[in-house]
Amino acid sequence: MAFDGSAACASREDPPALRVALERLAGDDHETLLAATGAATMRDDVWLFPGRDLSGGFGLARPDLNLEAATTDLYRRLFAATEGLHLYRLWNYVPHINACEDGLENYRRFCRARSLAFEASFGKHFQQLLPSSSAVGASAGPLAVAFVAGPAAARHFENPAQVPAFNYPPEHGPRPPSFSRATVAATAGATQVFISGTAAIHGHATVAPGELATQLECTLDNLRLIGEAAGVGASLGAGGSWQRRFKVYLRHPDDLRKVVARLERGLLGANDQAVFLRADICRAELVVEIEASLVHRNSLPTSE
Repeated sequence: MAFDGSAACASREDPPALRVALERLAGDDHETLLAATGAATMRDDVWLFPGRDLSGGFGLARPDLNLEAATTDLYRRLFAATEGLHLYRLWNYVPHINACEDGLENYRRFCRARSLAFEASFGKHFQQLLPSSSAVGASAGPLAVAFVAGPAAARHFENPAQVPAFNYPPEHGPRPPSFSRATVAATAGATQVFISGTAAIHGHATVAPGELATQLECTLDNLRLIGEAAGVGASLGAGGSWQRRFKVYLRHPDDLRKVVARLERGLLGANDQAVFLRADICRAELVVEIEASLVHRNSLPTSE
């Protein structure tokens, strides 16, 4: 997956990579979700890359559909391509996520269509199967979704200080967001922990709208809480044998220096991978969001 600020597309490489319209502020300009070990396949324009324990892939929305129709269609194709696998992580790149049309924000349109797609495929209790996820705004379309999946059933976790996103009240849109705060998958070779895009939300309310310092501290608190809930401890496995990758989304590029300095004091270690991206975030009053992917080889996580 590459971040270069251009419209979302599949690269001309063999196998192709997903390119999305997010500006890189610091860190690598690409991310490898997994090391594929088998031949890539494409089903109904969704790419699937098989690995030893995990499979990954991506799909792009049809360019001639509006956002809700595009979301419904892309998720239908994604579910078909991953049939027989369990979804562990989804990355959604939503064009112009905070823009409004006919009084409804694009993110809320996306959430409505995504929720209905999950319900159509997995039934009325689909919330029990929702993987970790993020949805950030890209500067150009089409809608793009990347994923990681595997054959083993996963466990999904919630932050005790937050209302589960799928239970948000109607003030946040006609259908609530469809994701869990973290997903843990134990495979033959490793334990994978995927922590969703995490921001300054307490209960279901935004904390300190537009204020970087307060929102960053709340975000770090929420990461500690979900780390404890998911079994990797409040330090998110720091100082142990976890391999850790972080993505940090910033609404305002000028905040980069302050955020990097704070995270180097309280989150990032010398061996961690981190990329900082300019992106709009799912709520217009949010200015920072952080996600994590953690891997522990041949061991189950323990609380610290």
